[in-house]
Amino acid sequence: MRIARDGLPTITFLALCAGAFAFISWIPCAVMCVILCVVMWFFRDPERTANYEDGGFYSPADGKVVEISECEHEFTGRALKVGIFMNLFSVHVNRTPCTGRVDYLEYVPGKKIAAFSPKASEINERNYVGLSTQWGRVMMVQIAGLVARRIVCRLKRGDILDVGQRYGMIKLGSRVDLYVPCDTLIRVKMGENVKAGETLIGVIKG
Repeated sequence: MRIARDGLPTITFLALCAGAFAFISWIPCAVMCVILCVVMWFFRDPERTANYEDGGFYSPADGKVVEISECEHEFTGRALKVGIFMNLFSVHVNRTPCTGRVDYLEYVPGKKIAAFSPKASEINERNYVGLSTQWGRVMMVQIAGLVARRIVCRLKRGDILDVGQRYGMIKLGSRVDLYVPCDTLIRVKMGENVKAGETLIGVIKG
């Protein structure tokens, strides 16, 4: 199982602690090993493959669809928004929904209410990544949840991204919103479970 690189410092620290406890007592060593296994599982980063459809937009996150609505933003203009809630058991690595160039980045500090609430898109801590694509402007919004403590995004303006490419993660429960052009035919429904880099969220009409 591949491990997300953002979890390597924490995993290394816990492994060293478990090794140190092994010289003291087996009980704390065993407890530390259990914690280490849980943390490694949380930072899992499985390989994903899909037959990507031309004009298709794929899920940027693992989780459940909790919102499908129309919205508007200065970068995308009017758009369709699909909100995906990631719980503590989801894979938390985020992937790009399509090929494009990073032309917009904005970090907004905010609150930490439950990420499945539609209000979380407006008031929670969040990070915007806007892509210019051949089908129009697309945006991913990483949103911190009730217990999330860090949004990770490794992108900079001008980066060229491939569909399904890893670009960051949110540590602990959280949410990612996907903004796509209004002429997109949405292929998912409320309550559906989706996988980053695999599930087709929508496709440009025609």
